[in-house]
Amino acid sequence: MLSRIAESMFWIGRYVERADSTARTLDVQLQLLLEDPWADEDTACRSLLSVMGQHDVPQRTIDARIVLARLGFESADPGSISGAISAARENARGARETLSSEFWQSLNSTWLALPEARRRAERIGPHVFFTWVRERTATLAGVVDATMSRDSAWLFLVLGRSLERVDMTARLLMTRVLAGAPGQSRPSWSTMLRSCGAYEAILRTYRGVLDEAAVVEFLLLDRLFPRSVFAALSTAESCLTELDPGPERAGVADEARRRLGRARTMLEYRRTDEIIADLPAVLAELERTCSDVSDAVTRRFFQAARAVSWAQEGIA
Repeated sequence: MLSRIAESMFWIGRYVERADSTARTLDVQLQLLLEDPWADEDTACRSLLSVMGQHDVPQRTIDARIVLARLGFESADPGSISGAISAARENARGARETLSSEFWQSLNSTWLALPEARRRAERIGPHVFFTWVRERTATLAGVVDATMSRDSAWLFLVLGRSLERVDMTARLLMTRVLAGAPGQSRPSWSTMLRSCGAYEAILRTYRGVLDEAAVVEFLLLDRLFPRSVFAALSTAESCLTELDPGPERAGVADEARRRLGRARTMLEYRRTDEIIADLPAVLAELERTCSDVSDAVTRRFFQAARAVSWAQEGIA
């Protein structure tokens, strides 16, 4: 496979997953700000922008409206929902011969519907926009899995999706430790689980007991829930192994696989109470791991594509 196509597939997976996870995070956080009249809106919004990788925050007071504009509707920024969908569509446009026609049509129709979805959100509130994004990204994920062969193109797309899922689940959990959003302003564990689509799954697993240990354990360590960090790390490792099995008799030569394996074992062999006691550092380390792995994958597989004119944006 051409490295240009491989890079495109990797970023399609990342951008579609980013749009979905950003919609989930904003839906939770903006609803909390609306419901809590005592919340320090400026501090909470600054912390949320920082968690989502937006560090060039204006000096003037900011509110939920500004956060929604930057993380929801800014089409030129791939860190926003609209920007991520536009970037995924731009990458797909350059790899149409590899994608199924059904996926391309679904992604293109999602991109074309963005302006109307925004206008509808401005009329009746942002929740409808976030719900629409979640439905569209779920459709895109289903079309990919139903219409593409399990070849290297699919592996690169799933690798990107898994890596982004680790990053965004860590960022979502980080909203629990947002500066300036203590007490009632923090999302409850049940709210966070619903935003991850994990509420019913954890109820069945833990038989209704929802405390901090159960939620952190489920979202970080569960082997069977597909949105958990452990499951996403394992999937990303499997993709890299299939893409480049390697003849190693000892250790792992591939830097991306090494970083993923280190993060997985860091979680797998620690007790849940140790992870909770060190949760901010654990989540920050997961975000660094995602950035390092993305760089390593780029050096390993996409380097030859750098000479090609390419609509490629950096990850926050």
